[in-house]
Amino acid sequence: MPSETMATSPQKRRVVVTGIGLVTPIGNTREENWQALLSGRSGAGPITRFDASGYDVRFAAEVKNFDPRQFFDAREVKRTAPYIQYAVAAADEALADSRLDLTRLDRQRCGVYVSSGIGGFNVIEREHARLLDEGPRHISPYFMIAFLVNMAAGHISIRHGLQGPLGATATACAASVHAIGESFRLIQRGEAEVMVCGGTEGAITPMGVSGFSAAKAMSTRNDDPQRASRPFDARRDGFLLGEGAGILVLEAYDHAVARGASMYAELVGYGMSGDAHHITAPAPEGEGMYRMMVATLHDAGVAPEQVDYINAHGTSTPYNDKFETLAIKRAFGAHAYRLAVSSTKSMTGHTLGAAGGIEACYSALAVARQVIPPTINYETPDPECDLDYAPNEPRPAALNYVLSNAAGFGGTNGGLLFKRV
Repeated sequence: MPSETMATSPQKRRVVVTGIGLVTPIGNTREENWQALLSGRSGAGPITRFDASGYDVRFAAEVKNFDPRQFFDAREVKRTAPYIQYAVAAADEALADSRLDLTRLDRQRCGVYVSSGIGGFNVIEREHARLLDEGPRHISPYFMIAFLVNMAAGHISIRHGLQGPLGATATACAASVHAIGESFRLIQRGEAEVMVCGGTEGAITPMGVSGFSAAKAMSTRNDDPQRASRPFDARRDGFLLGEGAGILVLEAYDHAVARGASMYAELVGYGMSGDAHHITAPAPEGEGMYRMMVATLHDAGVAPEQVDYINAHGTSTPYNDKFETLAIKRAFGAHAYRLAVSSTKSMTGHTLGAAGGIEACYSALAVARQVIPPTINYETPDPECDLDYAPNEPRPAALNYVLSNAAGFGGTNGGLLFKRV
């Protein structure tokens, strides 16, 4: 770590997590998710959203028992896509959890940064079918505002009157890590006191499933969906498509202390990198992810040996898991064999643009509760994936620093480092 650079850099404000909200295939609240993680429960099952009987892949990890009418009136339900509905529900929970009194805040210093990889895919499909069947005059006037990637953030901002920085990234499966990281930067620089941030996705649709299937990215274990997602296992054959939202409330540490807030964890590092290699395949030896992890640690001023656990990108695809393992070994050296690594995608599936937000929530909970969530379905060791993947059972552990990794198509990578408060 170049000490001269760190010594001359301006003082950055500390940033903490004071609220968590989750809607995922394994639970519609924070505590439902945590209990599902501890019990190692998969969210996979046959697709119910449409008739998938003629598809190569006929299962997914759907959000279950979610009623958007708890958050929207009947007209709004029709005008909003699932990715917006999940984000609003998770944001409501996160803000309630933070116990912020919004009536007493300067709302111009409270912002929203919620991202998605795809946005309202189902709306695009529905309106395209209507265009072909009924003609252009029958397209919904709400079409454009129902599918755009930034609309989840917009709804949350309007709903809670948050007038500060407002944004959304569309960086594929790293989108919500980038949203959280950029929110972190805004608070560090003093441009905001509070940011509601994370990611959301709702792409279990005919085009979503058939597109990833055509790309040979998904598992085809139609006869055994709950064991399909098996990150780092030698018999992995692709990812499990999931959906949902993970939202954090980030807050300036001094602001949180002044109001006596409870804190899950401190966010201390954020890093990004580009593979500059291939539009879908990871860079050789995981070189891009390696540079991202080094950048994240450098941003925090933390040595590799201080990290206790990594919530891996861990998609259950042959290439990702191999190259992420190589990247971890390169970034952490001998310490890679002493820290724990797990992939909660083994339970939630790959929630695409929501994945980094959901896994950031899980990482902050792991720090707060001192437990490592497991990698379920880990049965057959892979000689090329030879780290400690916390197989099948949660593990109590002393966690001071937890790293959460993400990567996406186009060669984009992002990482977040959480610290025990």
